[in-house]
Amino acid sequence: MIASSCFLRDEEKIEHCGVVGACSKKGKPVAQQIYRAMVALQHRGQDAAGFVLWDNGFVEKKGIGFVTDIFKDADLSAKGTVGIGHTRYPTTGLCLISDVQPFNNINIAVSHNGQVSNYKDARKELEKRGFKFVSTVDSEVVVYLLHEQLREGKSVEDAVKHLMESVDGAYSITALIGDTLVAFKDPNGIRPLVWGESQDTVMLASETTALDANGIPHKGDLGPGELAIVRNGKMEIKKIKDSGQRACMFEYVYFSRPDSTINGKNVMDVRKRLGAELAREHPVNADVVIEVPDSARTAAAAYAKELGIPHDEGLIKNRYVGRTFIMPSQQKRTDAVRMKLNAVSNVVAGRRVALIDDSLVRGTTMKEIVSLVRNAGAKEVHVRLTCPPIRAPCFYGIDMSTYKELAAHTKTIPEIGKMVGADSIGYISLEGLKKAIGLQLCTGCLDEGYPTQYAKKLADEQKDK
Repeated sequence: MIASSCFLRDEEKIEHCGVVGACSKKGKPVAQQIYRAMVALQHRGQDAAGFVLWDNGFVEKKGIGFVTDIFKDADLSAKGTVGIGHTRYPTTGLCLISDVQPFNNINIAVSHNGQVSNYKDARKELEKRGFKFVSTVDSEVVVYLLHEQLREGKSVEDAVKHLMESVDGAYSITALIGDTLVAFKDPNGIRPLVWGESQDTVMLASETTALDANGIPHKGDLGPGELAIVRNGKMEIKKIKDSGQRACMFEYVYFSRPDSTINGKNVMDVRKRLGAELAREHPVNADVVIEVPDSARTAAAAYAKELGIPHDEGLIKNRYVGRTFIMPSQQKRTDAVRMKLNAVSNVVAGRRVALIDDSLVRGTTMKEIVSLVRNAGAKEVHVRLTCPPIRAPCFYGIDMSTYKELAAHTKTIPEIGKMVGADSIGYISLEGLKKAIGLQLCTGCLDEGYPTQYAKKLADEQKDK
């Protein structure tokens, strides 16, 4: 999903989005299962959600807000026996209903997680061929490319192959082509897509938590360039175009729930390894280890265990405050952090604190957090990060789109430490990250090792400006 960026966000890494598809093997309605899956994927997109079901035609419900606020009992009583769902984060300050997924048109509906890097070029070509766009999401490109091939009598397999040859980027997609559930991943398998099956249902989703919420056993993951077709409750998987796995490392560092298993790797286990490796690479003489809640909690516990330092909750998160934006003044930025986090003085006062976080993008929020911990009485604050320095933009679905906004692009590591006010700062190494995750990774944002050509082109164009 793509949209133009109106604001720079704070330290949060925004990833787009959560997807699910379900098909009943016994002709039962799937609305409630898709709803439960979307609730389980709410962390991947909290601004909007929607589903499309097939019941002799598309039945659609979309809305802006949380899943539990959008869907009512009447919506969950819909009779469709196959359907797809989506939870959305936009990359703009606004969320327009026209951009809420699933996007459906011409008897095809699509939910997309990731980003089509050559979206603008693909859209221009389709507009030349007569297609009228009504949104700013790249899912619309996917729908029209599929429709064009199917209209010519091509098979689903051929239509998906043509799509993979026409677009560049990251995409894990669940789709309805009439009453047929279809799911596929880009040839590098950048974004996750798992699948499971029970006696009643076949389900595909961004994370296993969606399966767990429905009591559906996890059976596996779609691989790079694989296509799943579910007809009459039976699933067939075909490999269309495999360019070699390059999984997004942020799925393990930050995005995915710790109770998820994706690409055969349990996220909590990976974060434990990240924390232990970080401790070996960047030990510190500290009295207590605390984390920036919540994604760094598991890594912080492992970091503390590896070094034999007490681990405690030194920062408490207010869960009733939404995402914050970079504010126009220092005071407003400080106020935004204080609304969201509060330091526990009894934990940090008079102590040397090791502060663990998953990553540092712009550094604006980390600066405020370090100040918060110091103001609570910490004697020293040492920042440690389970992701290497982010030096380049992402063109695959993370809201880090320009070089100039990235602290590590313009500053050395000691300079970043000074900027955020830390007594010391340490990042896990790229090799340490790879070792902890244990997969072939996309490292474009770390070392410009983009797995696709168009992303490399976009990066080069930015550098030339």
